[in-house]
Amino acid sequence: MDFHDLATRSGEWLRGNGPESDIVISSRLRLARNLADFPFCNRASDLEKREIEATFRTVSDDLEFGEDLHYLDVDKLDSIDRQFLVERQLISRELATTDGARGVAIALSEDVSLMVNEEDHLRIQVLRSGYSLQACWELGNRIDDLVEDKVRYAFSEEFGYLTACPTNVGTGMRASVMLHLPALAMTKQIDRVFRALQKIQLAVRGLYGEGSQASGDFYQISNNVTLGKTEAEILRNIEVVVPQIVQYERTARTELVKESKQTLHDRVSRAYGILCTAQTISSEETMHLLSSVRMGVNLNLIPDVNVGMINDLFIHTQPAHLQKIEGQPLESEERNIARATYLRRRLTNTSESAN
Repeated sequence: MDFHDLATRSGEWLRGNGPESDIVISSRLRLARNLADFPFCNRASDLEKREIEATFRTVSDDLEFGEDLHYLDVDKLDSIDRQFLVERQLISRELATTDGARGVAIALSEDVSLMVNEEDHLRIQVLRSGYSLQACWELGNRIDDLVEDKVRYAFSEEFGYLTACPTNVGTGMRASVMLHLPALAMTKQIDRVFRALQKIQLAVRGLYGEGSQASGDFYQISNNVTLGKTEAEILRNIEVVVPQIVQYERTARTELVKESKQTLHDRVSRAYGILCTAQTISSEETMHLLSSVRMGVNLNLIPDVNVGMINDLFIHTQPAHLQKIEGQPLESEERNIARATYLRRRLTNTSESAN
C-alpha cells in the first residue's frame, strides 16, 4: 500500500455523496471480537499477541466479501505512517500507540478495516459516506460472519460477545455518525442538544473518537451501552435522534441566512479568502476556517467549490498527511508553511478550473 498515493486521494467515505452528506459526514460501525483460546490483549504475552496477529493476518487474506484487503504490520510502521492512518480514520489512536504485534487489513476503498490487537483481538470497522448506518451494519455483519466461520470467538450465552472493556460486552458494537454542526455551534444551541443525547445514553466525541475534542464543528455521536441491547435496538436508538439533529442544524442554517445573510456571507467569504492567501497557518485555524467554508458551500454562498474537495482538505492538511505529501518529516512551523502552500494550490486550482 503506497502511503504517498493514499495522501493524494480520498476514501469513499469522504466523497460527500452519501445521504444527508451536507451535515452527516460519515457513518461508522465497529465490532469488537476476541478469540476464545487467548487472554485479552492487556493480559496476553508477546508470544500470544504474535499468535493472535498471525491468525487474523491469515483470516484477512482469505476473506471474500467483494473487496480485497491489504494487510499492514502496524508494529513495523514509523510514527508518521501510524498517525497518517489515524488521520484517515483507518485505525484508532490506541492501535497506533500501543506496543507489540498488531496489524490492520484495509480495503482499497477505505470503507473497511480490520484492526488486530488493539484493545480487543479484532475490531471490524466499516465506514460509509453520509447517513448510512444500516449499510454499515449489513456489511459489518457479513464480514463478522465470514470471520466467525474461520475462528472461534469468546462468547457467552448469558452475556454475549466477551470484550476487554465491560462497556462493550454484549453485541460488542459501536455505531456512530460524524456530524458537521457549525450553525448549532454559532447559535449556542449545541450544548442543549448534547445534554439531551446524554439522557438517552448516547456519547458525543470529537473527530477522532474517544478522548478527542471537537474540532471544525465535527461531532461523533455513538451508543454508550451494548450489554442487554440487540444490534437493531442500538441502531434504532441512534436513528431516532440523528434526523432530528440534522433538522435542527438545517433550521439553524436557514435562520442564520434569513436573519443575517450578509454577515454570514462575509464570514464564510473571509474564511475562504484567508485559506486562499495565507502564507502560514496552523491545523487548528485551518479546521475552524474550513468549517465555515464547508457550510458556505452547502448554502451556495461560495459557488463552484465542491464539498468533497473541502472534505479532503480537512484530512489532507493534518500533520502526517502533509509530511507524506511533502515526502519528508516537517517541524511544526514547516508544517504550517506547507499547509498554507497546499491550501493555496488546491483552492486556486479549483477557482481557475471553475472559470
